[in-house]
Amino acid sequence: MSDPRSLLELLGTLRARVAALVDARSASDPTAGDPLRGLYVTEEAARRIAEPVPTAAYGVGDPLPQAGRTDRLGALSGSFGLSPLDAHILLAALAPEVDRGFEALYGYLNDDVGRRRATVALALDLAGTGPFDPAARDRFHPGAPLRSGGLLEVEDEDRPLPGRALRVPERVVAHLLGDDSRLDARLIDTGVELLSPTDAGAIGPSTALGARVAAAGAVTVHLRERVPGAATGAVVAALLAAGRPVLRYRPESGDVTAARALLREARLRGAAVVVEPLPPKPGPLVRALASSGATVVLAGADAPDPGWAPDAELLALDAPADPTHAGDVWNRELDGLVRDFELDEATAPYRLSGDQVRRAARAARALAAFEGTALTTAHVQHSARLVSAPLLDSHARRIRPAVGFADIVLPEEPSGLLRELAGRARHRDRVLGEWRLRTGGGRGRGVVALFAGESGTGKTLGAEVVAGELGLDLYVVDLSSVVDKYVGETEKNLERIFVEVDRTDCVLLFDEADAVFGKRSEVKSSHDRYANLESAYLLQRLEAFDGIAVLTTNLRANIDEAFTRRLDLVVDFPFPDAEQRVSLWQACLAGVPKETGVDEEIVCCAKEFELAGGSIRSAAVTAGYLAAARGSAVNGADLRAGARREYQKAGRLVPDAGVPWSP
Repeated sequence: MSDPRSLLELLGTLRARVAALVDARSASDPTAGDPLRGLYVTEEAARRIAEPVPTAAYGVGDPLPQAGRTDRLGALSGSFGLSPLDAHILLAALAPEVDRGFEALYGYLNDDVGRRRATVALALDLAGTGPFDPAARDRFHPGAPLRSGGLLEVEDEDRPLPGRALRVPERVVAHLLGDDSRLDARLIDTGVELLSPTDAGAIGPSTALGARVAAAGAVTVHLRERVPGAATGAVVAALLAAGRPVLRYRPESGDVTAARALLREARLRGAAVVVEPLPPKPGPLVRALASSGATVVLAGADAPDPGWAPDAELLALDAPADPTHAGDVWNRELDGLVRDFELDEATAPYRLSGDQVRRAARAARALAAFEGTALTTAHVQHSARLVSAPLLDSHARRIRPAVGFADIVLPEEPSGLLRELAGRARHRDRVLGEWRLRTGGGRGRGVVALFAGESGTGKTLGAEVVAGELGLDLYVVDLSSVVDKYVGETEKNLERIFVEVDRTDCVLLFDEADAVFGKRSEVKSSHDRYANLESAYLLQRLEAFDGIAVLTTNLRANIDEAFTRRLDLVVDFPFPDAEQRVSLWQACLAGVPKETGVDEEIVCCAKEFELAGGSIRSAAVTAGYLAAARGSAVNGADLRAGARREYQKAGRLVPDAGVPWSP
């Protein structure tokens, strides 16, 4: 907090000028001794006011000198581009806010005891000019530095300009008195966060792009990034490392009210403004912030629109595709807390910004403390999922994975491919980014796999296993909410899903993918043409996809060959043989009470009934209900009844269709 004595010295000089003006006015004012002066206008006073006044009678001297001042008023004049006259007007308007004695003096000079603030005319009189000077009047224009910078408010709009009162906002008064301990009151509860240079170590590493922005001075930058916050964190770190405070703003709408207060706060503190993410309709907000004399960084996923601020110099940059070194932030935030797991391996699937990592790490520490246990992989991944949770609920159904590789029965080859799929998702930033194995053409870093096999062979379960292995949520696309009969609507719905998955961390499952990824056909009607357009869109979109997606189909031949070329892996889920069916029965009945000899019956059922994994699970559920109805453990007859039920559902012949049910 700086010493306010320099400001008080200026006010002392101003008080002397006010006293001189009072003496000059009272010497020629016949009503100077009237105790009711200012409450009414006498005939004598009216005649005196009507007399012509020479121009030289206005004012008491030149504006107070400001050039070369090193106090807060001088610094403020430099950062806001104030002229000496502007600084004098600001000081005259500020005086009653700091010294009550000016209220009575101003009331006398305004010829109105109820008007205790400086008016336009009084401020100009004290500055040695008057409202007759067009250049002086221009200092009160809304576009002039005093008003456009939010330093001065001109009240009483219904009055002529000379009689309008001047008010200095309290935040400006506090700054000039040396108090910057709090943000402007209008910024409270608006999502504005103040970061000081001492926070630089907690933000994370900087990048070359961030260093260029920090060195550029007063510039307005639009930063396009795929993952929200992934690049802005590095820019914030660079600004803080350069000794610049940062005001980080997360607007909920395009309202410009907070933006004006935000810009004033930034210029008072010499801070940079980082807005992330931009609201859906950012035009008014961008116009309010652009070319403001402060460093402003606007971040969003969409390309900048020249119509947002056509008269502003908006520097458009693309965020670098290189990783943001989130692993370093994880290690720094959880230093000393990781015991029994590999932190880099646990957090590799998450593409979080430095700020998101810090929030996830805090949440993980709090969750572990709440449970009274050491920090585990589950704590870290649970918190990371909450931070990166996508907004897909309107188009997809979320599944929180509760299974792993121990819960799925597959031959060695497809099981190995599932593990490879998880490895690709975990290490894609290194392979495609650091090792530069990604080809050009705007291709993304997505991982896309096709699971093919008969119904019930474990395709959906396989996707859940991969998601569980990565510590991510599984989102199953609801095709009924995606496919639309109107031309172009299906593509729009799919685009919303792809965009959200691109910038968040989850596994996306297109179950029964034939509906949207089917083969293109020969164009014989307009319907064929539009269907082929939909396929063409999907082909292009998969090229630029950055997320993790799994497509499932019961018949691999139904998928267009062009889609197959863009797949990272194709996993065939075979129909289980007798030995695998035994394992499936045992896995389904692992937690079920069983009578003696049931294990032998499981082997017999596996050999006798050729059922896929999904059907075996349904048969096991039926057996469980039969046993629960009797109040006893599951026996061999229950297993056979369940298996026969599945044969009947499939329309297959069974040796004995009788079903025991004796509640």
